[in-house]
Amino acid sequence: MNDALRQRTILITGASSGIGAACARLLAGEGARLMLLARRAEKLAALVAELVASGIDRAKLHTLTVDVRDRVQVESALTQLPAEWSAIDILINNAGLSRGLNKLQEGEIQDWEEMIDTNIKGLLYVTRAVVPEMVSRGSGHVVNLGSIAGHQTYPQGNVYCGTKAAVRSISEGLKIDLLGTPVRVTSIEPGLVDTEFRTVRFHGDTTRAATVYQGLTPLTAEDIAETILFCLTRPAHVNISEILLVPTAQATPTLVHRE
Repeated sequence: MNDALRQRTILITGASSGIGAACARLLAGEGARLMLLARRAEKLAALVAELVASGIDRAKLHTLTVDVRDRVQVESALTQLPAEWSAIDILINNAGLSRGLNKLQEGEIQDWEEMIDTNIKGLLYVTRAVVPEMVSRGSGHVVNLGSIAGHQTYPQGNVYCGTKAAVRSISEGLKIDLLGTPVRVTSIEPGLVDTEFRTVRFHGDTTRAATVYQGLTPLTAEDIAETILFCLTRPAHVNISEILLVPTAQATPTLVHRE
């Protein structure tokens, strides 16, 4: 356990599954106080039950059933926190998704709306609600979950890649805007990660989703959580601005080696 995170309050969006849930498990074990935010109340409840069963004090867990796409929900939830949860030390903007894999001229507008509203606007709503208090207190760390897709656009990834390029730019811009304050900003940009992301992309088509990682070993949600932990536990004078991590079998968004 690293004492750097003991009793620190960490807000994780998209906490109910995948990378968010992996972060919750790892950071709870580091002694942090966790504010777990997600849309699916039943998934949040299951995660809390799992953490408590593993020995985590229930008093160190706070849940928020919020859809980050809804600005009113976000603002209401984060401006009406109990006093003991109001000082957020670390924000992990993890909520995000991909919908569809189509040529732009054949794309579904609803898919675009959902990606833009979650990946860009949701991240902005939460960041805007949390960061001013970090600046006022003179302490804080924002971790944004981007993607290799923000570095290089791949065929039929048009809008999703655009949203992740935006996350990368927003992270860079936030770091510039916070220059002169102690608040740190980190962008984590994974390649292929084995989570429910692939099933969500294909609207629940598990057969199609199963082909994504055939013949290779992808990253796990735990790999990403451990990378985030490393960034969070550097000395105060060290800011890891950006990490791009991929499976050994992946070179670019689409160039992978399959056995």
